[in-house]
Amino acid sequence: MIGLFVFLGLIAAIVLTCIGIYNRLVTFRNRYKNGYSQIDVQMKRRNDLIPNLVETAKGYLKHERETLDAVVKARNQAVQANQNAAGNPGNSAAMKGLLGAEAELSGILGRFLAIVESYPDLKANQTMLQLMEELSSTENKIGFARQAYNDAVMEYNIAREKFPNTLIANAFDFDEAALFEITAPEEKKVVKVSF
Repeated sequence: MIGLFVFLGLIAAIVLTCIGIYNRLVTFRNRYKNGYSQIDVQMKRRNDLIPNLVETAKGYLKHERETLDAVVKARNQAVQANQNAAGNPGNSAAMKGLLGAEAELSGILGRFLAIVESYPDLKANQTMLQLMEELSSTENKIGFARQAYNDAVMEYNIAREKFPNTLIANAFDFDEAALFEITAPEEKKVVKVSF
């Protein structure tokens, strides 16, 4: 009889441990998803600013139509990639697509801002100054949100790789989450906003 109680107690302890591990993994997964949603908010804000920048610059940059079109195209690709990644922020393929689109947008924005520098009237435009300040502020917020997301992903990935957590993670499809990391040197360049 005592052996039966010990056996049932052992089974109960194992079940409770498994439930605890599962719940911790769910908590960590939800943290990194929330972290991505913070990036998403800031990227949407930035993507909403870009058409206003382009519209403000159109009158001044009549000879730079190709650059304006490239900015709009890169912005649209970044919006689409962001929507794909928002559906499953831990998915490495979605994150890779987002990183590529973000790199393209950053490069084109850098060229756009360099062109803006060569137009004194545009640099003095109050609307343009305000939009550039908002863009700079948003880029900083995106950087902080990326850091928080990566911290949450790292915490989740560490938790899912520990033993016995890995047994529960594999049994319930807690896949490894992808970091939002910049790998190419040209992607690490900061979009410079200065007047």
